[in-house]
Amino acid sequence: MSPRYDAESLLNCAKALCINSGMSEQCAHDVATVLTEGDLLGHDTHGLMLLKPYLSAIKNGNMLGDGDIKELSARPAVAAWDGNYLPGPHLTLRAIDTATSMAKQYGTGNVVIRRSSHIGALAAYLEKPARQGFMVQIVCSDPSVANVAPFGGTEPLFTPNPMAWGIPTSVDPIMIDISASTTTVGMSSRLHEAKQNGDSDWWLDAEGKPCNNPSVIFQNPPGSLLPLGGLDAGHKGYGLALFIEALTSGLSGYGRADGADIWGANVSVQVTDIEAYGEKQSFLRQMDYLVEQSISNKPANSEKPVRLPGQRGLALKREQLDKGVLLHEVIVPSLQELIAQSGVEAPIEKMS
Repeated sequence: MSPRYDAESLLNCAKALCINSGMSEQCAHDVATVLTEGDLLGHDTHGLMLLKPYLSAIKNGNMLGDGDIKELSARPAVAAWDGNYLPGPHLTLRAIDTATSMAKQYGTGNVVIRRSSHIGALAAYLEKPARQGFMVQIVCSDPSVANVAPFGGTEPLFTPNPMAWGIPTSVDPIMIDISASTTTVGMSSRLHEAKQNGDSDWWLDAEGKPCNNPSVIFQNPPGSLLPLGGLDAGHKGYGLALFIEALTSGLSGYGRADGADIWGANVSVQVTDIEAYGEKQSFLRQMDYLVEQSISNKPANSEKPVRLPGQRGLALKREQLDKGVLLHEVIVPSLQELIAQSGVEAPIEKMS
């Protein structure tokens, strides 16, 4: 049976590994928090799976472990930052804090970051502000990477360009985390390394033919991920990808046109104070109604009732906080390797 780990112990181990690799204590705490939250919510391709590549990026100089955020421009409810490839979780959490302060005063706040490092699972940022009564939107792209071809094309141009929203309700927040492509690079890599195919034709080979083989995106010439909507409705994912590029690279003034070559992200964070538009209870009444009508909707399959975005992840988080975090089988050896190399104390296994 696979071991389960105490969540706080796992976070402290990840933080110690980050500090040992040269991150400041604050950056290390932010990275460890976001990556551990990814695993708690079940986003195991974007949780502690990313720790090893993050620490490799620190070692080779493609991620800075400490430093200042440069403000490029600002208005009362808007700011643009140059992240200088500081850790993405650190930059994104600071952007949420700043945008929240703006929203408290002006109703909304928006921070755009260029040259951030990778930011992990977008879902990991949503719960806290949503429970505090704020709607939060996060979108990002990586101008140094191309995996998704524009609809009708065969040559990769975009990243999956994820987008996420946290929406308050009277109980658990709605937490939406999707991408403008049919699947992610992380899942493609996992399937590729395991020599497994996907469940459906989520990829195009270099000739533009649909296939269920994730390895095509690692070939030369490379294939691509299909945009959201696939062969029939991929124009929708293509449109979303363009919009996210505008919100991130466009507004930050840095992107694919500049020949970016360092793994990272351009990020846009928006926070909205729901009370700026009226009484909080009015908002919650509308959302609670939609929640109830959604989960009580007659299911097409009686064994698969309708659920809300984020519902499964939050339930899994509660279970794992109680019983321990069950890491994906490919993460444990990587974590053990990092621990052995550094001498950092291993996370505590939680007894069932």
